[in-house]
Amino acid sequence: MIIEICANSFESAQIAQLAGANRIELCPELSVGGLTPSHGLIEKVVSGLNIPTHILIRPRSGNFTYSDDEFDVMLRDIAFCKKMGCAGIVSGFLTSENKIDSNKTKQLIDACVGMEFTFHRAFDWVENPIEELQKLIDLKVNRLLSSGQKPTAIEGISLLKELQNLSKGEIEIMPGGGINLENALNFKEAGFKSIHLSATTKKQILNQKPKVSMHSDAFFEEGIVAVSDSEKIQNIIKILHR
Repeated sequence: MIIEICANSFESAQIAQLAGANRIELCPELSVGGLTPSHGLIEKVVSGLNIPTHILIRPRSGNFTYSDDEFDVMLRDIAFCKKMGCAGIVSGFLTSENKIDSNKTKQLIDACVGMEFTFHRAFDWVENPIEELQKLIDLKVNRLLSSGQKPTAIEGISLLKELQNLSKGEIEIMPGGGINLENALNFKEAGFKSIHLSATTKKQILNQKPKVSMHSDAFFEEGIVAVSDSEKIQNIIKILHR
């Protein structure tokens, strides 16, 4: 069974390789579901390690419906990953109605020629998973990463098994989300070929809690995207230039 580790740093990627994992998905900022890693991190992992590396292409948190400018950034990041020799890309694009955007997803896949393409857990937001699965099959996506539309894959294992049966081997279904030592065997027994997990442990880095937090709860609301406000900027400039 293939063990894919969701690695948020070079250290995590290196640990995954030394521990015997088969593959990594490189994606920092796990607290928001993962974001595209920096070019520097991608280059260091791919050049410094031997483990097959798939890169998450997600320019921001909040949702999976992106502007034209954000989509352009995604394509540029994919081009860099191809140049670096990455093994695969993990990405996806939804419409504002939370359906798979076949046109945009196809463009992502076309940009990934020579690399594998995994459609990520944006799938867990779609209304009709059976219908949407067929879209991915038609697009010839290599793999679907999903928790079975539940908070954890073990809770969603029934849907995951249904998707696997319906896929008939045309797309790999890879369970991911809350997989751990206690439940990993369930997925092997259910016939899945791979699982996706972070296997993280928390390390205390600072000796004491900082006086000022750099985390803001205002930016952690699902579906909310923060963007600079032109009027606010202009008003501040006016005040300062009086």
